[in-house]
Amino acid sequence: MLRAQRHAALGDPTRLAIVDELASSDRAPLELQRLTQVPSNLLAHHLDVLEQVGLITRSRSSGDGRRRYAHLHRDALDGLLPGRRRSPQRALFVCTHNSARSQLAAALWTQLTDQSAESAGTHPAQRVHRGAVAAARRAGLDLSEARPKLLEDVADRPALVVTVCDRAHEELDPDPTWLHWSVPDPVAAPSRAAFDTTVAELHDRITHLVAAS
Repeated sequence: MLRAQRHAALGDPTRLAIVDELASSDRAPLELQRLTQVPSNLLAHHLDVLEQVGLITRSRSSGDGRRRYAHLHRDALDGLLPGRRRSPQRALFVCTHNSARSQLAAALWTQLTDQSAESAGTHPAQRVHRGAVAAARRAGLDLSEARPKLLEDVADRPALVVTVCDRAHEELDPDPTWLHWSVPDPVAAPSRAAFDTTVAELHDRITHLVAAS
């Protein structure tokens, strides 16, 4: 029954376009409205339908608490994932302090795609968080020599740029070609589990974004 409801939900062109977009990037309703060109009340209806059948959830931003982001439950699509996948290419990952999420994302990207990746922050910390370094080691990654970097210092930005925290995304208000992953900050309540969860989520997102070669 639920599977049939999900197929029905995806039978609407606007809802399918929303899921296509959320397959690679979390989006706020205003961003989705710009992309789909539908009125806000109709967009809210489409999001309600998708949420009712378990395809998406909406969560409050960890930056601007008035904003919410829609997230796609990729597992709910049972291998029928829509969306615009990307071929392996050089990437840049951005968060506020460049001390955990963006560092881990760049290291995972290189591990999973064999392509180079950089990370940077809008307000870089002095050092990479030790919890991120330890989590990287458990995942077979090495952040021992990594250092936070200011986004403005990245002169040659690649075509693929991903913000991995709400604060950076909202501060930068980037071009729609940038992707956004609303990943909770493990530094906010640091624990082994929090950092390992971040690694697992980033691994899942990268795996689903990159087309099989």
